[in-house]
Amino acid sequence: MEEHSFWHQKKVFITGHTGFKGSWLTLWLTSLGAQVTGYSLTPVSSPNLYEAANISELCTSIQGDINDYSSLLHAMTTHQPEILFHLAAQPLVRPSYKEPVYTFATNVLGTAHVLEAARQTKSVQVIVNVTSDKCYQNDGLGRRHFKEYDPLGGHDPYSASKACAEIVSDCYRNSFWDGGVSSHPVLATARAGNVIGGGDWSEGRLFPDIVRAVTTKTSLSIRNRRAIRPWQHVLDPLQGYLQLAEMCLGNRQYAEAWNFGPISQAHVTVDEFIRLTSDHWSEPLDIEYQSSDHTSYEVPILTLDSSKAVQQLAWLPKLSIERAVEWTVAWYEQYQAGANMRLFTQQQIKAYIKGEGV
Repeated sequence: MEEHSFWHQKKVFITGHTGFKGSWLTLWLTSLGAQVTGYSLTPVSSPNLYEAANISELCTSIQGDINDYSSLLHAMTTHQPEILFHLAAQPLVRPSYKEPVYTFATNVLGTAHVLEAARQTKSVQVIVNVTSDKCYQNDGLGRRHFKEYDPLGGHDPYSASKACAEIVSDCYRNSFWDGGVSSHPVLATARAGNVIGGGDWSEGRLFPDIVRAVTTKTSLSIRNRRAIRPWQHVLDPLQGYLQLAEMCLGNRQYAEAWNFGPISQAHVTVDEFIRLTSDHWSEPLDIEYQSSDHTSYEVPILTLDSSKAVQQLAWLPKLSIERAVEWTVAWYEQYQAGANMRLFTQQQIKAYIKGEGV
């Protein structure tokens, strides 16, 4: 623990702390001495990082739904956080076609619940609302990397819901927190790429699908082998969220949208990503390519321009796509070997902070 860090004894509230990103963020913040309160549903997948690393022992954990405003408000006003990270969401594209109303309720109205609860909690000074790189109006042609000022939109329910979450955030910022000492908190939104890292077992995500194929010795089913995504290790955007929160404290100029995408060479196709993963895994992959699925739509190309965060926040991704894959494979191999996954995950966080092996 770094006793003299910015985060030492900071009171932090994380929605969605039992999720993949939320679990990594909780581990990171508690290692820096933050007092973390988490508010979330129980983990969706089994296994999951939250339970594999026994994260409940490190924080005050509240089981709750952001759609339950009264419970959320009670939790926030009781624990009086200084900094709020909003990560709770329905986080996947394909399930959003099956449950569009739930997706909009959670990602849009749920965001409004979180922001309103924060407005009623006078201790809150900073909010980082984590949305998605898919919030942009994307024709799928890949003609340019998306910048923060590009139009919002969404072909599928998930992407549209995240665009709406950005609009809700901008509304709260302009309506209630546009300046003045009494107008806390400072609200920023963060848009990251396709994250990978140890402890993700979500259905329909490429790396967890690879893990399942390897561990169960079954074929890996691929929908779109030529799709291009901004792949990155989870620690890179989390570093951005932490830096953004630090910069926002007492400084309203950072109350904007921010991209935290990978370096340019990490924008690779699904085929290339699978090849990279196969190079680091000892067992070969049996790949089955699906025919086109017309019941749902995912854009073929999505890339981000993160130069704003690089220039104004001094943020820079540390892990190349090769290193990101290597660290992720190493995590799952340790898990399969029965290692202490809290310790190993904390070791990866420590190595990342110190720049070891990156």
